[in-house]
Amino acid sequence: MRKYNLLKDLPKSKIKRVANTKTRTIKERIISSYRDKNLYDGNRKYGYGGFKYDGRWIPVAKRIFKKYKLKKNARILQIGCEKGFLLHDIKLLYPNSEVYGIEVSNYAVNNSMKSIKKNIKIGSFTEINYQDSYFDFVIAIGVVYSLNLRDAIRSLKEIVRVSNNKSFINLASYSTPKEYWMFKNWTLLGSTILLENEWLEVLKHTRYNSDYYFTNSKTLALVSK
Repeated sequence: MRKYNLLKDLPKSKIKRVANTKTRTIKERIISSYRDKNLYDGNRKYGYGGFKYDGRWIPVAKRIFKKYKLKKNARILQIGCEKGFLLHDIKLLYPNSEVYGIEVSNYAVNNSMKSIKKNIKIGSFTEINYQDSYFDFVIAIGVVYSLNLRDAIRSLKEIVRVSNNKSFINLASYSTPKEYWMFKNWTLLGSTILLENEWLEVLKHTRYNSDYYFTNSKTLALVSK
């Protein structure tokens, strides 16, 4: 098990993000929980504010194959693949690879990249319908911590089961009460926010032994005002 930032090549926010009790209320969280157009292509207060392909995942796709020493025909699964931007870039760079995605949002799947749309299916994050060790690499971004603790454990166990000991996840964490509330006030879908050592205990419990990284108020450049 290794702490590693697979996503470090993604563009960093150039401005501080203000996170307080007025940033996003329960009303915004209710609307975003439907994971429909409002979350992806609606007002920024409900989510992305326009979820468009811009090629930013190409460096991540390259890093995946390099760091995990994957063959060009590797079989890859992204849990929570949304519109499939990363899967598209993997297939673009490594046309012999097999890419698959699982998503819970009908809107995201219906508006996914045409190049890999047929490889994405609506499915559960806690019951992955693939055989044991079926994939050479599994990635789940913003997935595990969007679940309650019980389902987060179930999802992690499924990642362990279907991956061939090569995977990456990110987890919502905090170090101080202030950091907790900044993240809580910012996140729309985050449900399980734990101390880093608590997450490590969860990973140990699920026998997860691959790569992880913590998403928190610092990595998101959050400030409270």
